[in-house]
Amino acid sequence: MLDWTRDLKQTGSVIAEYIWIDGAQFMRSKCRTIWIDKITSLSQLPDWNFDGSSCYQATTENSEIIMKPVAYFPDPFRGGNNIMVLCDTYAWEDKSFKKLVPANSNFRHHAL
Repeated sequence: MLDWTRDLKQTGSVIAEYIWIDGAQFMRSKCRTIWIDKITSLSQLPDWNFDGSSCYQATTENSEIIMKPVAYFPDPFRGGNNIMVLCDTYAWEDKSFKKLVPANSNFRHHAL
């Protein structure tokens, strides 16, 4: 198998694979490019969002789920400075979009 992905030049950027558990207890992920040479702190990773209605985490009327990074590790598949980011998920309490509450699959908040 040709491993061409490890040879790609990524000058000035990191691919971050955000990973979370959905409402059916399946692992999901999506990736984004972060324009930093290397991530050295969790604070460099921005929150991100997705449509929770397709992941059993929200209704269609209020479907935005916020991912908050809690840990990151070197990406063994992409190599380089790329990372895998483990996330907690939060939903908006109501349509005022003022308060986030743990999503239905976010059980870590009980331990904090």
